[in-house]
Amino acid sequence: MAGTVLGVGAGVFILALLWVLVLLLCVLLCRASGLARFSVTFVFLAAVIITSVLLLFPRATEVPTPEVEIKIMDKFFIGRYVLLAFLSIFFLGSLFLVLIHHILEPIYAKPLRD
Repeated sequence: MAGTVLGVGAGVFILALLWVLVLLLCVLLCRASGLARFSVTFVFLAAVIITSVLLLFPRATEVPTPEVEIKIMDKFFIGRYVLLAFLSIFFLGSLFLVLIHHILEPIYAKPLRD
């Protein structure tokens, strides 16, 4: 497939660049004062609209027409599910540790002075 880098086309890089610029602009606008501070919402909504337009109206066909029949073989099926199970367990364990150490941390009362 022509025009691809790492198996993806230019549209992925355009979307990534758009969202990096939007994130940078939102961080800069959050530090502003007055009405400029509230324009973060409009910047974010504009980025969502541009992203949805770029995703819903593609220029090329999604799947190129193959000249020969292509068989897709999933050789890493079991390994992918083992990795998914490991990451799920790690995520749940991390969530539990955040719950214990940050959310349920006791707040001690200050002694009253007479």
